[in-house]
Amino acid sequence: MTTTMVNPTYPTQINPDLASIDWAHVLHLFQKINWKHRVATEIESAFKLSTHTLFIYHEEVIIAFGRVVGDGRYYAMLADVVVDPDYQGQGLGKYIVTTLNNQLDNYHFVNLSAAPGADDFYKGMGWKKQTTAFIWPQGPKQLRQHCEKD
Repeated sequence: MTTTMVNPTYPTQINPDLASIDWAHVLHLFQKINWKHRVATEIESAFKLSTHTLFIYHEEVIIAFGRVVGDGRYYAMLADVVVDPDYQGQGLGKYIVTTLNNQLDNYHFVNLSAAPGADDFYKGMGWKKQTTAFIWPQGPKQLRQHCEKD
């Protein structure tokens, strides 16, 4: 585990001991940004299978997090980049994306799936829209939010 500071107020932990994470609070943050179809135990399992995790705290409470799903060498995907709405606009999302991406120097492909409406945020950081990515929609909401019209 590495602890750094986004600024003097917000300590950051990269790859912390996941047993120390308050998964009910992480679930609460997902719900706060309207990603409602999550379960705390499933979130914990997903983070345990991740190659990199990052948590940002304010007064020992998680206010932002993100993770990387990857194979350790060729393919990596940034996932679950979440910032508590009460702390948005302070550069925390950009810090998470940049810090996680910096862990992936020698990967061949690094991508992410953006939440609807986040295109400008990622484009502003230099990310490019992929022309060759596809999704197998898991329902009408994914079809509506993440797919081009036929």
